[in-house]
Amino acid sequence: MSSESNPIAALVWTFGLMSLFAVGGANSAIPEMHRAAVDVHHWLTDKQFADVFAISQLSPGPNVLIVTLIGYSVAGVAGALAATVAMCGPTALLAYYVSRFLDRSRDARWPAMIQAALVPLSIGLMAASGLIVAQTSDQSWIAVLITIVAAALAFATRINPLWMLLAGGLLGFAGVI
Repeated sequence: MSSESNPIAALVWTFGLMSLFAVGGANSAIPEMHRAAVDVHHWLTDKQFADVFAISQLSPGPNVLIVTLIGYSVAGVAGALAATVAMCGPTALLAYYVSRFLDRSRDARWPAMIQAALVPLSIGLMAASGLIVAQTSDQSWIAVLITIVAAALAFATRINPLWMLLAGGLLGFAGVI
């Protein structure tokens, strides 16, 4: 039985493999999640992906909720559980063993160099995530303008992002975007 005919197996394979490359958490894998869920497996449309992303960001808790929501939309509660465990399990095991190894190498200089090298990679992955979400949700010039204003406000002020999400939701509900 192929993983394409078994949605649970496809979820486990997709998110299990993705978890090993999600440097800095699930949000760094948003571009790959979008590619897998929308372009490769056709589990979601661009709009559905943008909606799932927005819901996952509004909810309290870890950013891995987007994986749970994708799994749920593919195969219900079993899919949600399978996708979440697949995204968290391999990474948790890897982090455990790497931390044990690094603890034994704490006097060496190379662990700090590796951590410093991962910072630009994490920033680049987060920027790519923002770009993917903007591309999937900005379908008009007004939406693009609102995205630019929100990004500028987030960069230049200390406004809580939830207020901007609320404003965007209200604009969407009012039919502006």
